Amino acid sequence: MTASRERRITPRGAALELAVLGLLHDAPMHGYELRKQLIALLGWGRVLSYGTLYPCLKALVKGGHIAADEDPDALVRGRRNRIVYHLTAEGKDYFAQVMEESGPAAWDDESFGVRFAFFARTSSPNRVRILEGRRSRLEERLENVRQATLRGRERVDAYTQELQRHGLESVEREVRWLSDLIDRERNGGPASDQKDQAPPETPPGQAAAGE
Repeated sequence: MTASRERRITPRGAALELAVLGLLHDAPMHGYELRKQLIALLGWGRVLSYGTLYPCLKALVKGGHIAADEDPDALVRGRRNRIVYHLTAEGKDYFAQVMEESGPAAWDDESFGVRFAFFARTSSPNRVRILEGRRSRLEERLENVRQATLRGRERVDAYTQELQRHGLESVEREVRWLSDLIDRERNGGPASDQKDQAPPETPPGQAAAGE
């Protein structure tokens, strides 16, 4: 999650760790329940296998950010041992530290959606910085894709052009959504105040254009 960590971790792995810490910040969970919550929150059903989740949990336990204990209720009922994961004091501090980071890694495709899910746990100025960074990245991507589309228009068929158009429109929608969020943050109001504001069709952090 940060460059100072000795263990090497991919951006996707860092995003998964942050998501786990954020969910365990609310309540302890079994691995099965945690996986369900991750899928419901982030839409990772296709890629979040137990083979991905449990190494992540093991690494967080080893790092002292979470603890794994046997479920006492399961023992009382005579069931097989079940492990309950909960956030440690060090893990809470680390989660708060990571959530206050606002560099480029905070608004990249892997991390932005996770951070946005836990935006309530960071400061408004930090939220604005991350939203502005995400918007700038998408605006730069839009310009690059528009130029590439114009240069290659004569070499692609109608279906490819339609796919490109759909991708551009998806990112343009997210840019408008980000601009609205930034305006409301600057005016001191949380994003949830306006219930009629529709989120982008493409989930944040999964922009279609330029991938």
